[in-house]
Amino acid sequence: MNVERFNLHATAIAIQNTGILFTGPSGSGKSELAFSFLTEAERCGLPAALIADDQIFVYRDGEKIMAERPETIAGLLELRGSGIVSLKSIACAPLHFAVTSVLSPANPRLPDDDEVLPLPCGGHLPLLRIPLSSLTPYGKFAALAQNLFKTNVK
Repeated sequence: MNVERFNLHATAIAIQNTGILFTGPSGSGKSELAFSFLTEAERCGLPAALIADDQIFVYRDGEKIMAERPETIAGLLELRGSGIVSLKSIACAPLHFAVTSVLSPANPRLPDDDEVLPLPCGGHLPLLRIPLSSLTPYGKFAALAQNLFKTNVK
């Protein structure tokens, strides 16, 4: 199968069969937020794994948008200012949501409805904004994602 892959400066994880792409400019907290999601999910007993940090390949597989790690960085995540940690990781998973970090005072109080992240492989992902300073970032994501799912099912 010869599928065109696009290299993104992003981080991707999977929690309980939900693929999440963290996007934003360099230094915006993608890796930190992804690490927080992973540790919070694991504390809740949910299966969680890193796909890749800092660089991710995305491509289409039928209707699915897939994320794949470069093998050279398998299982490695950089915690800016602290170092590189080794985490449980998987090679590939479908993506369902995109997350971007927000600095609470610098962003609008409420984001636009139905925000999406367009992808170079075609298609888009629902985009959710999570404050980097949140004490329970995965909990906020789960609540927002569940609400988004209910809204789109009606």
